[in-house]
Amino acid sequence: GLGIYIGQRDGKTLVVSPIEDTPADRAGLKPKDQIMKIGDEVILGWSQNEVVNALRGEPGTRVVIWIRREEEEDLLKFEIERENIRIQTVKSELLEDKVGLVRITQFNQRTLFDFRKAVYDLLGEGAGSFLIDLRNNPGGLLSSCVDIADLLLDGGVIVSTRGRFDRANEVIYARQGTITDLPVAVLINEGSASASEILAGALKDHGRAVILGKQSFGKGSVQTLFNLSNSSGIFVTIAKYYTPAGTVIDKVGLSPDIEVEGEFERDRDKDVQLKRALTELLGRENETEADGS
Repeated sequence: GLGIYIGQRDGKTLVVSPIEDTPADRAGLKPKDQIMKIGDEVILGWSQNEVVNALRGEPGTRVVIWIRREEEEDLLKFEIERENIRIQTVKSELLEDKVGLVRITQFNQRTLFDFRKAVYDLLGEGAGSFLIDLRNNPGGLLSSCVDIADLLLDGGVIVSTRGRFDRANEVIYARQGTITDLPVAVLINEGSASASEILAGALKDHGRAVILGKQSFGKGSVQTLFNLSNSSGIFVTIAKYYTPAGTVIDKVGLSPDIEVEGEFERDRDKDVQLKRALTELLGRENETEADGS
């Protein structure tokens, strides 16, 4: 594959996020890029499944994608070689000033285990605060995101769904107890979607973390598949996700507490958002130490 998550909004097929260190990421695709053509085919009117199938292919084969990007006048052409995609969803390390960095690239069955291990390892190394990086995280498994929120929240609502049918209305709560009481900051951007918005929203609304970066993607709907008589099916939105404070996520996104311009950078020296988060965490650590003295 290419290592890309897509979504549809208002009849447009958009890049939600490229997955870190995949062909799509290395080629330079960005969140909210609009896919216009695949090869010679204009994709206007295509379903999301049709677009996904056109992008898929054997490793080593190539595909040409034409993109419309907001700040660019002309369409952008990307020729990308497909690869086998292997994803490590959690990466962690201890940064300067004892900040434990935990980057989550998406949520799957292993993410909870890997996140918990990363936090314990960083605590063992002397971490005094945590920075959770959810930038360009397109989401994934809801239960994984909810379980991670549960580790960080001492009770209270994590997320709720509201819809037209009774079965679509649900409230998910955190249990008592947390994995750590140390200060937490979270980084989000326009590539943070779905489950990553739910996690960031829960931590924000409970005052458990300060959220920095840029407005998130806004992908927060619950869909179900309705089968049609001709053996096809259609996905219909039956509910939307809401943060604990009642903020709707879908098509709106999550606003950071502190807006910081910039993009995710592999070179930390160039990562303005990460530097700002580290400064914020250091200030909060000092406040915590002063309160405790």
